[in-house]
Amino acid sequence: MLGTDGGLPGARPSTALAAPPTGPLAAPDDSIVLVPFLSGLTSPVLITHAGDGSGRLFIVELGGRIKVVKDGQVKATPFLDVSSLVVAGGEQGLLGLAFHPKYKNNGRFFIFYTAGPPVPGNTGSNTLVEYHVDEDDPDVANPVPVRTLFALLDRAANHNGGMLGFNPVDPNNACLYVGTGDEGGGSDQLGNAQNLASMYGKILRLDVDNIPVGQSYGIPPSNPYVGQSGKRPEIWAYGFRNPWRWSFDRQTGDMLIGDVGQSDWEEIDRIPSLLAGQAGRNFGWPILEGTHCFPPSTISCATSGLTAPILIYDHGLGCSVTGGYRYRGNANPALQGIYMYGDYCTGRI
Repeated sequence: MLGTDGGLPGARPSTALAAPPTGPLAAPDDSIVLVPFLSGLTSPVLITHAGDGSGRLFIVELGGRIKVVKDGQVKATPFLDVSSLVVAGGEQGLLGLAFHPKYKNNGRFFIFYTAGPPVPGNTGSNTLVEYHVDEDDPDVANPVPVRTLFALLDRAANHNGGMLGFNPVDPNNACLYVGTGDEGGGSDQLGNAQNLASMYGKILRLDVDNIPVGQSYGIPPSNPYVGQSGKRPEIWAYGFRNPWRWSFDRQTGDMLIGDVGQSDWEEIDRIPSLLAGQAGRNFGWPILEGTHCFPPSTISCATSGLTAPILIYDHGLGCSVTGGYRYRGNANPALQGIYMYGDYCTGRI
């Protein structure tokens, strides 16, 4: 299902750009069906686990609560409730959760949410915060935050990104990856996605273990723009509109990113193994939407140095991609290595 990725050709008409495969494609096994798993949740946006061998699942609700699923049941008491801190609704809310790779021993985890109240000229702040589990009850977090890593003032309510994760094959597993949207509005009206002085419209990479005195996070020295004037050292990749959901292939370390389109095209982007010097890629927004010049009326655009998506689909099939996961389980051999994703508007998988 996945094609190969690479740089796009130079300035050419949008209709002549070599397109990656379009989707969705047929499932490899027509016996795959959807079955109910849990009910009684309110706007769940993420399900994950702590990697601690407990078998528990953690479900993020947009309104600001993280629920614990234990022995197949949702516990009545939330793991964490930050609803009083969160501005929720539409594309705002509690958007991300990631457990430290050594969570079993250190109890550290991170959340991303849109905070309020707003200040004049802003809709709030895109906020990344560290918390710890309660010392006495593993099913409850300590409600007092450890530190705020950043709070980015936001001038529009949409395109907040929010996905968090640690690369399972990164030898420096203290690196937390953070997806941010282009800050919002339409057509990247605030000019962030191609601006290397902005943390919006990016995948960021932060060191959350080796933190300099007086700072809230460290900068991995292998980040591509370390020491370059006018460029944020946190940036790992750029040129995104709203990388709402992405994941790592737990076998290869590839990053697979669903970037939500605007007018016509949805896309899946891929950064090959993050250990292979692939940092600093530019995925083209708002020069491109998918593989097509943007705005749609544009006859040609300069695409030299941009990285093409590996899969696109048009708005006849959906209107808002939700990035998914490459299957590496054992229950269904026919799915091995297949990447599964969805669309918010149609509900297609």
